[in-house]
Amino acid sequence: MKEEQNTRRSFLSRAALLGAAAVLTPRDAVFGHAVRQSASSNFPLAVSSANGLGATAKAMELLSSGADTLDAAVAGVGLVEDDPNDNTVGYGGLPNEDGVVELDSCVMHGPSGRGAGVAALRNIRHPSQVARVVMTRTDHVLLVGEGALRFARAHGFKEEDLLTQASREAWLRWKESLSTSDDWLPPHDMDTRDIGMRALPRERPTGTITCLVRSAGGDISGCTTTSGLAFKIPGRVGDSPILGAGLYVDNEVGAAGSTGRGEANLLSLASAIIVERMRAGDHPTDACLYACKRVAAQTKMRRLLDERGRPAFNVRYYALNKRGEHGSASIWSGGSYAVHTGEGESRLLDSAALFER
Repeated sequence: MKEEQNTRRSFLSRAALLGAAAVLTPRDAVFGHAVRQSASSNFPLAVSSANGLGATAKAMELLSSGADTLDAAVAGVGLVEDDPNDNTVGYGGLPNEDGVVELDSCVMHGPSGRGAGVAALRNIRHPSQVARVVMTRTDHVLLVGEGALRFARAHGFKEEDLLTQASREAWLRWKESLSTSDDWLPPHDMDTRDIGMRALPRERPTGTITCLVRSAGGDISGCTTTSGLAFKIPGRVGDSPILGAGLYVDNEVGAAGSTGRGEANLLSLASAIIVERMRAGDHPTDACLYACKRVAAQTKMRRLLDERGRPAFNVRYYALNKRGEHGSASIWSGGSYAVHTGEGESRLLDSAALFER
């Protein structure tokens, strides 16, 4: 009975906290700068995560030449998949705990209502392109692991070692710093003692790129791609290749994508929720904030909460709607997202946030 009372007390305390957060984040008083545009039409739009300045520019270039919205989104994220200096996506992505890069991606094409994904894909630097072929050349929605690799080979994708030296060194530093009781040691000299254990970052890298695209005619598509949680258990799959979690598109409503802790997005199916909130009339920013509140309320494991009962991790959402409005929000403040509206250059805008750091 005492345990039940404590559990109930904890639940009520967290509910009150999240209620306070809702008070702190009304429509025009969120942390950060929430961009809310008036309704417009007949212009192209590309929205991406903060590492997507080049992606939105590339997507806009293709949109301006009359390309299909999904072709534009996949080409945009492809620039980041090619970039060895972005260690969260494609070539140079941080590996699993065995030192092997495994990639996840999904695509969704609004005009046709189709979508597909690949997960735990090794040796292929452009999982977004493979996901698109799964969508157009199979009757399936998701291929994983060895099956996804064999499918990619059959369609002419070339295998290569995706682990760059920089990512290899990051993996080795992580492996050598886990314990003083194993045989993996960091560099040391004759006088060093108790080596092999040092403070590691509280949060491992979880970076991803999502790209959402709207044509001047109002068609919408999206793509999300990632190397996933750094040093994950081999075979781990996050939200990025799962339609409804890492990405969701409805051509009559809008699109949403996510980055951050994939497990939280999987448990909440946040991208689908955001699109449904926009269907009900929410501005993209408000829909993203709703998803953040949903994740916060759903997180109950103490190891995932800070001392005030708030999530000790971050998720960030990105959205655009049929009218050409866009927005982004995260659990914690300090983030941004990339936008290109067809005029000038891609630019970064601040995301709204549920809690201030």
